[in-house]
Amino acid sequence: MNMIKIFTDGAAKGNPGPGGYGAVLLLGDSVLEVGEGKKLTTNNEMELRAVVEALKSIPMGEKEVEIYTDSKYVVEGATGWIFGWMENGWKTKAKEDVSHKEIWQELIDLLKTVKVNWHKVPGHVGIVGNERADTIASDLGEGKKVFLYNGPRDGYEYEIENTEYDEQKAVERSEARKRQALKAYSYISKVDGVIETHKTWTECEARVKGKSGVRYKKAISAEEEREIIEDFS
Repeated sequence: MNMIKIFTDGAAKGNPGPGGYGAVLLLGDSVLEVGEGKKLTTNNEMELRAVVEALKSIPMGEKEVEIYTDSKYVVEGATGWIFGWMENGWKTKAKEDVSHKEIWQELIDLLKTVKVNWHKVPGHVGIVGNERADTIASDLGEGKKVFLYNGPRDGYEYEIENTEYDEQKAVERSEARKRQALKAYSYISKVDGVIETHKTWTECEARVKGKSGVRYKKAISAEEEREIIEDFS
């Protein structure tokens, strides 16, 4: 029998805000989905809860599983941080209480019964199992009804066996996140053929919101601002 593969994700709107978790378990010839919503939570709590509930759902006697998650918090916590927390009486290096202590303790107990091979993967790069887990988490967090599958692999509509992903897409997403974090030099908008520059996103958004055929972009330097204006012209 192939090793169990588990795909997990968590989501929260507002962080904290309404959220949910989702997990997809490939159990050889069968597939099980688990998930639940919560009215007030955080991304980290739901990412962690997804792993705990997935591990609770594996068949008795299983000794080893593969977990695929995009949560650095979960992977680094489970493979490193928890040991320091336990030694420090569940305090962080800053002497603060560890967040979600009870869930971490649940995970520790589960890890005593099964070996987990952790796979930290980029989010939204085409790993079908993780994409499905994300959909479950997001929909449940929004209060939508979600059919959670529990049945034979042959009857499951998603091709979750393949865990390879698009390296280029992962790099592009990483670069996009880095760029998003950079301070804006300006924002450029084009509405009805007229190009304007704005010092704040609020100004730019007010000009383009609700209008069709507009273009807008963030510039992080004077040189890039000139390039964008030239491109928009």
